[in-house]
Amino acid sequence: MTITNHDVLAGEFVASPALAADLQTVLVGLLELQNQAKQAHWTLVGPNFRSTHLELDELVDAARDYADSVAERMRALESVPDGRTGTVATTTSLEAFPAGEVGVERAVAVIADRILGVVNVIRALHDEVDDQDPTSADILHTILEGLEKQRWMFTAQLRHVS
Repeated sequence: MTITNHDVLAGEFVASPALAADLQTVLVGLLELQNQAKQAHWTLVGPNFRSTHLELDELVDAARDYADSVAERMRALESVPDGRTGTVATTTSLEAFPAGEVGVERAVAVIADRILGVVNVIRALHDEVDDQDPTSADILHTILEGLEKQRWMFTAQLRHVS
């Protein structure tokens, strides 16, 4: 007896092209966020260096884990994630991270902006994802919660009590 892909997938939920594209968009945003946070980590200078340096690594780890969750969900839905650097570079909606050394305050502001960019992408796609696959939407909820907390932690550094 020969088992075909059709036999394996019979009765299973397979991502529509629209769902796969939405999840791919989220994946790209998360991978770019991870890359930019690591670049900030490497090029950071100035007051509060150490705590910000460590906080950036926490964001790198979180973004990597979130990207992995999205990519694995795509595979579970028989979609193929594309996390290649060329794909990420040409399809990201995030602005490039500044070149050279970056002061702590500027790095925090830029990274907070990039986190918000990914959050906005996820929020824009959420309802469409939820209509097709509530399980994928649940994953996006978890990512939103984590990224919004990360953004709060970064932006709190920029606030001054008067």
